[in-house]
Amino acid sequence: MSRRAEPILNLPTVIAGMIAVFGLVHVVRELVLTPAGKLDFLLLFAFIPARYGGLPAIEAALPGGLPADLWTFVTYAFIHGDLTHLGVNVLWLLPFGSAVARRFGTGRFLAFFAATAAAGAALHLVTHGPELLPMIGASAAISGFMAAAIRFVFQVGGPLGVFRNTDATAYLVPAAPLLDALRDPRILAFLLVWFGLNILFGIGSVGMLGVDQPVAWQAHIGGFLAGLLLFPLFDPVRFDGGMR
Repeated sequence: MSRRAEPILNLPTVIAGMIAVFGLVHVVRELVLTPAGKLDFLLLFAFIPARYGGLPAIEAALPGGLPADLWTFVTYAFIHGDLTHLGVNVLWLLPFGSAVARRFGTGRFLAFFAATAAAGAALHLVTHGPELLPMIGASAAISGFMAAAIRFVFQVGGPLGVFRNTDATAYLVPAAPLLDALRDPRILAFLLVWFGLNILFGIGSVGMLGVDQPVAWQAHIGGFLAGLLLFPLFDPVRFDGGMR
């Protein structure tokens, strides 16, 4: 019996829904809100390190109070600077997010998105102090999906393994233990390129087209490390290949 490959546009529902939400947020922010409304929207939902700087005057001027102090660790990830910023993140979300969504399912995927976005925001906060410049974009969470995907996509029978599979079971192969994964030359090459690019972002040698603000490379690293380390807590597949 021959296997039938999934159509390239047969996205997991959660990925299609997330892209739709990204697009809706961008349309509302750019085409519906007034300039003052755009500013209020950013102050309420973007991640602003100054919220946590211990300066009462600034904290009082930022809307949302304690709830915003909490939700902005995640809500910033749904906001993008312009269409190029949005398009770049969607292009990275499609392969890596889809692989993780097919393995985790909707609930675990959304929880993992929130956890890695929050981890990215946390590292950004640690490295930026009471900065007023808002951080936006899904890159930290997408970096977490990249880290999660490399734990299983190169495995035997996985979607990118030497003896690769083309059906849904390819996304349910047992994951590589972290130390074993870090010995895989393909994963090491990926890590070298990925961390190298983020270091270049950090020293200002390269930028991202369409993004007016500096690239929040520390948030990328925070999301990636969280994805790499938290993966076993979210993974529904046991080491023997069964489901938990």
